[in-house]
Amino acid sequence: MRTEISTAAAFITRLLRAADGIGEEQLRCFRECLQEALREHYKHHWFPLVPSKGSGYRCIRINHKMDPLIGKAAGMIGLSHEKLFQLLPSELTLWVDPFEVSYRIGEDGSICVLYESPQPGGKPSKPLENRTMCKEEWRIGRSSPSKNYNMMTVSS
Repeated sequence: MRTEISTAAAFITRLLRAADGIGEEQLRCFRECLQEALREHYKHHWFPLVPSKGSGYRCIRINHKMDPLIGKAAGMIGLSHEKLFQLLPSELTLWVDPFEVSYRIGEDGSICVLYESPQPGGKPSKPLENRTMCKEEWRIGRSSPSKNYNMMTVSS
């Protein structure tokens, strides 16, 4: 659990660092506070033998509302929710599961893997696809492009 939580907290911290304007000491404090909040939040919801169990509980989400765990850590360094919404992607989903940490920016964005390790029992891990595209998505902090839908009309 320690590696997965560290990976998730480091990712959110990198997003804040990329946005600029926050000092390194504040970022360090944010990362440590977020790690502690995640450890406490996940301690009875971590199931290495069934990694998908509890995954909804461990999902970190920004979607017109700030995730309370991120908000709590940000509050410890004096960052308001309004400032966080300016610095972080407006839509972000981060899944922190045993053996894997992944994220998606935007509702239609690619799911990108930040960390993956083999599960006990020798199950092969999934290949890390779309790495370049994922790196670019979080660097520019935007949602995926909008989709074009063709309309078909049916008349009788």
